[in-house]
Amino acid sequence: MKNKGSTIHTQEIKIILYSFIGLIVFGALLLSLPFAHNGELRFIDALFTSTSAVCVTGLIVKDTPVDFTSAGHVIILTLIQIGGLGYMTAVTFMAVMRKQKIGHRDRLILKEALNHPGMDGLVRFLKIVFASIIIIEVAGIVILTLRFWIDMPFAKAAWFGVFHAISAFNNAGFSLFSDNLMSYRGDTIINLTIPILIILGGLGYVVLLEIYNYRRGQLVRISTHTKIVLYMSAILIAAGMALLLSLEWNNAFRSMQWDEKFLAAWFASVNYRTAGFNSIDFSTLNDSNLFFGTFFMMTGGSPGGTAGGIKTTAVALALIGVWYTLRGDTHAHIFRRSISPYQINKAYAVIFIASFYVVFSTILLSEIERLPFLRILFETTSAFGTVGLSTGNGGVLSYSALFSDWGKLNIIVLMLMGRVGVFAFTIIIVGKAIESRIKYAEGKVII
Repeated sequence: MKNKGSTIHTQEIKIILYSFIGLIVFGALLLSLPFAHNGELRFIDALFTSTSAVCVTGLIVKDTPVDFTSAGHVIILTLIQIGGLGYMTAVTFMAVMRKQKIGHRDRLILKEALNHPGMDGLVRFLKIVFASIIIIEVAGIVILTLRFWIDMPFAKAAWFGVFHAISAFNNAGFSLFSDNLMSYRGDTIINLTIPILIILGGLGYVVLLEIYNYRRGQLVRISTHTKIVLYMSAILIAAGMALLLSLEWNNAFRSMQWDEKFLAAWFASVNYRTAGFNSIDFSTLNDSNLFFGTFFMMTGGSPGGTAGGIKTTAVALALIGVWYTLRGDTHAHIFRRSISPYQINKAYAVIFIASFYVVFSTILLSEIERLPFLRILFETTSAFGTVGLSTGNGGVLSYSALFSDWGKLNIIVLMLMGRVGVFAFTIIIVGKAIESRIKYAEGKVII
């Protein structure tokens, strides 16, 4: 007998996936038009750029400020904004603004796209999401515009402010500077504004709304989900900073003053998990840092936000499950709330499946491209986590620029998988769930 709930779930996920694919192909076609790029642009590179923008990754095989025109920059930024929110979410919001009735099917799609816990208050939540996006991005635009105005004419500064604020909040990592933000490595305003926008975009809209309501006194208690997201985000940022400072103090950070070192570590740590902005050259990092960095990139951001990866909550639940298993306790809990075995098992499954995809892609690319294994691992993890950090091609482009067309296609699939979600992507491949009426006797297995 087919599980009706699971069937609907699979159908909605398919619609979300197809909407991303459609937007990516449409974006690639637009970027391929003569007015959108300078010089020659092969379709695979246009497709790669469009995927990186829609999946808010930031990996580049073409120099964004040089190889694309102003019209191309507008197209890329539009793809980032729509991709960060989700095409189906954007379309549904336009329908809400036109006061059109939202059907049950559309609400299901919206629920999946926003990772909303239920169907109640979905339209109101959507309106709040858009209001939050506008407020946060406008604040970022104003701050960045004023900062860039010091270095360039106001009109250019305003455009750079708009582009980088939207790119940061959507965790995209695209920049209109060929060296990304390396020229602003010691700039306090840039090194605070960009990471804060990234963090707010990566926390998830549900978390942002809860924090807002709690601060206003409209919410008595913060949910377990929000607590896990906030604690894990803080721990991962602090751990990333500690790792970078300890391993790179006399290496990549050698020529910096001590305050610059802390700024660079903070900036890199935030971008390790969610966005591809960089203020340092990642090709100069120790191999040990590149390896440990893959764990941060695999984790990614939090559910319902603009970041990819396996998500902070999945890692937290897996760690909780391991802790209570080691203690011999069958009832896992945190913050005085029980965690169901299904959720912990789902976290294990997400981590296992994600690791399989990344390892398989890394081995495949190593065989196809014949390039250093660790740098390929860093690139594939960055693509899957929709992070966008890269050891580079020796110039201003990502390491993927050295790949063949098949290699680039592999990275494209990883970026799409990371944006849609590894569990959702796998459900589409595996197919519909089947509910069995047969229950077997429990088998004993020695571990």
